[in-house]
Amino acid sequence: MLESGCKAVKEGMLEKRSDGLLQLWKKKRCILTEEGLLLIPPKHPPPPQQQQPAPPAEPAAKIKELHFSNMKTVDCVERKGKYVYFTVVMAEGKEIDFRCAQEQGWNAAITLQMVQYKNRQAILAVRSTRQKQQHLAAPHGPR
Repeated sequence: MLESGCKAVKEGMLEKRSDGLLQLWKKKRCILTEEGLLLIPPKHPPPPQQQQPAPPAEPAAKIKELHFSNMKTVDCVERKGKYVYFTVVMAEGKEIDFRCAQEQGWNAAITLQMVQYKNRQAILAVRSTRQKQQHLAAPHGPR
């Protein structure tokens, strides 16, 4: 996402619940862009900007991209103690649980960016449909 020139809207730490049996909370450095959410292990070097040479392919595998095109909803589950717990529901039904300090507002920021992304996609789809209709309705040259 950053490689495609998307600027970071929000950066910081989030805790993600692991998929394993123990379901431990693991800190992830997160970058929210206009296209989705990047999850980076805290000790991992930052993702490359366009002017830097690309890193070896192996470390990049640890960066997880949650693209808005694959995201269905962000559900705020509960506010308990100093944390707000929320779930990102992906299009294929996978649920990813997160938590952050209440004042950080990650769930609201992710939701807002996702809605804006979906709105941009809907506008593009309408424009594309209109252009196709205009092209079909336009008279073709003399025969």
